[in-house]
Amino acid sequence: MRDAYTVLARCYDRLTADVGYEKWADYVERHFRKLKRPVRSVVELGCGTGSLTKLLAQRGYQMTAVDLSPDMLAVADQKCEGLGVLFLCQDMSRLALLEPADAVISCLDSVNYVTRPAAVKWTFQRVYKALTPGGLFLFDVKTPLALEGADGQTYLDEDDDLFCVWRGEYSPKRRVCGYGLDLFVREENGSWSRGGEYHEEYAFTMDELDSFLREAGFRNIRQHGDKTMSAPKEGAQRVFFAARKDL
Repeated sequence: MRDAYTVLARCYDRLTADVGYEKWADYVERHFRKLKRPVRSVVELGCGTGSLTKLLAQRGYQMTAVDLSPDMLAVADQKCEGLGVLFLCQDMSRLALLEPADAVISCLDSVNYVTRPAAVKWTFQRVYKALTPGGLFLFDVKTPLALEGADGQTYLDEDDDLFCVWRGEYSPKRRVCGYGLDLFVREENGSWSRGGEYHEEYAFTMDELDSFLREAGFRNIRQHGDKTMSAPKEGAQRVFFAARKDL
């Protein structure tokens, strides 16, 4: 689905203006400090338009940003101009770096968008190989409860020049939540253009992801609540995994 974000790329930042990337960057750095070893080189998988990549680069990290969408990467490249970020257009399950990294992160449920369990296993194996000894792999996922709750929901986002409608539909058999998006964008000449996209997220259980990590070689694995350093509570909608490669 290399072209899945062709339409969305030009509007993505406006639709995610309320994400609060500064808080995400702060949380990532809390894990870096807990590592008690220098973190200089960081890889972000599923970087999108590079908002988090930019913040971390501005904070002094040597960033490599990976995404499957050329259109999203084009926006990210412009956003991070002059910050020395290396951009790679890759499927995360085929991750190949020029040199090992101190940390690999994947935020905003990017792992859920890898809808084949085998591909997630490959991703974790690639990440393990890409890390320096003692390196950190930090990622978050939406829980099955969160994805099941999106079934039948309709969401609206709009401003003066943009109107977006998206609907969620969960398939228990496939364990997939599909999102159909309709985008209406006002062009410079005042006319409106319409575009549509479809995206899917897979409902991985936390036990499955833990086992995939262990299979890849990770041993020091912790689960955390949404941007907290404590264990996730019952009914959590988002869970973070922090896994380390052995020294």
